[in-house]
Amino acid sequence: MAIYLDSNATTKVHPRVVEAMMPFLTGHWHNPSSNYAAGRDVRNAIEIAREQVAALIGAHPDEIVFTGSGTEANSTVIKSLAREIGRRHSRVVVSAIEHSAVIRPVEAMAAVGFEVKTARVGEDGRLDLDDFASVVVDTCPGFASVMWANNETGVIQPIAEACEIAKKAGWFFHTDAIQAVGKIPVRVDEVAVDYLSISGHKFHAPKGVGALFIRRGSPIEPMIRGGGQESGRRSGTENVPYLVGLGAAAALMREEISGGGMARVTRLRDRLEGGLLTGLGEGPDRVTCNGSREHRTGNVAHLSFAGCTAAELLPALDAFGVECSAGSACMAGKSQPSHVQKAMGFSDERAFSSLRLSLSIFTTEEEVDEAVGKIIKVLKRLRAAS
Repeated sequence: MAIYLDSNATTKVHPRVVEAMMPFLTGHWHNPSSNYAAGRDVRNAIEIAREQVAALIGAHPDEIVFTGSGTEANSTVIKSLAREIGRRHSRVVVSAIEHSAVIRPVEAMAAVGFEVKTARVGEDGRLDLDDFASVVVDTCPGFASVMWANNETGVIQPIAEACEIAKKAGWFFHTDAIQAVGKIPVRVDEVAVDYLSISGHKFHAPKGVGALFIRRGSPIEPMIRGGGQESGRRSGTENVPYLVGLGAAAALMREEISGGGMARVTRLRDRLEGGLLTGLGEGPDRVTCNGSREHRTGNVAHLSFAGCTAAELLPALDAFGVECSAGSACMAGKSQPSHVQKAMGFSDERAFSSLRLSLSIFTTEEEVDEAVGKIIKVLKRLRAAS
């Protein structure tokens, strides 16, 4: 069986999540808007799931809106705030390392006349707060969007500080927390973000379900109108089994974070990284660890392997039974270097030689040790052939 090291792309649905979902694919199939007992029972299951998601991030249940994906959550916020601030005499600020689910809708805003500014990051992949503060101004309305943790490098951003800067300017603040929620503590009762996006398949729920945190009092313009579900904030008959699954996954990951499960994943990540650095040698002509070593999620190792490209490494590793990626799954197959790594100041050569190895609670010590051996063997073989 292949060793799966691409959990930032997607995660295996947890058996507990499947178990929670199954009754709502069989016996409890009723429409939650129906006004009879069976429908009310299904509606109650949705509200329990809402409570579970809220508990994971320290929110009130009525601040959680279910969506079909993290991308939908991001687009809903950005399009809503575009209407709220208006295109004249306003400004939008994003970081240089945002996911395409933020970049593309913001680019669409720029195309119709919004002023969009991009804040730099340092070589460690962390937001340059001085540069961010220089473009977040109190002379015009605006909003900022900064991801909580980067999808490629795992680097955690200074969200509390960035949010404070935006608030002082009187701006709205959104964070794409898709690669943070379920992996590290994310608390909206401690960091005053207005909006926060979640994607279930990044923490052992199925694909096709997400959530949006909207702080009480924050404006929102529904992107999907219709029957008025989700308190009028996202219409459409609810995907009940998947919402129940999202709630179950949220409860599971809350336990894993508080009970040391994610700390175990961090130890495995360090074992993986350490094994590769020991076996291949650390340095710009051998293996380079990318991004902040201190501020990152515990499941990601992002490494550059001198003398080989990811385009060579990935199929060779796949043939050896190691599944990983060069970065964002959404950018797979693209010929240009990662915009995240270019924003960090990497040369094209270094960017093209980078791999993202991302673990989950299912990863074992035996898999890590086997993966280390296979990666070293493949890399040495490719270097010898070049």
